[in-house]
Amino acid sequence: MLYMNLEGEVDSQPIIKRSIAKKKIVVLPVFNKEKHSITLMKVDNFETDLHPGPRGVLEPNPEVCKKVPLDKVDIAIIPGFAFDEKGGRIGSGNGYYDRLIPRLSPTARKVSLIMESQMIPQVPMESHDKYVDIIITEERVIYKI
Repeated sequence: MLYMNLEGEVDSQPIIKRSIAKKKIVVLPVFNKEKHSITLMKVDNFETDLHPGPRGVLEPNPEVCKKVPLDKVDIAIIPGFAFDEKGGRIGSGNGYYDRLIPRLSPTARKVSLIMESQMIPQVPMESHDKYVDIIITEERVIYKI
């Protein structure tokens, strides 16, 4: 599972395009603002399978993409704006990924790609906030598993 980045997040489009070109299974989220939920959908063609979503970024078109069950995801690339070394993250503030993470398989790895400058000493975590397992920056890899 990947994501289409918001401004301030690591640009995910090159990873998505390369993964599709290498015939990898690429799954992207579709956001439902009313239910504050995410549905995962398989994307086969970057140019034809995506359309503008409610958050102002491209997302899979449900008319051409197939739904993917959460238990089929083995690695989830989770976006965010700031992280700490414990795997705490600050997202967009809508809780989409905090609700998604606990629904993923316990064996699914939750990974974030960020710039080292996005690392902060401590993220103020609340009880509903969820951690990621691995953080990858341009300088290091931090494992929390």
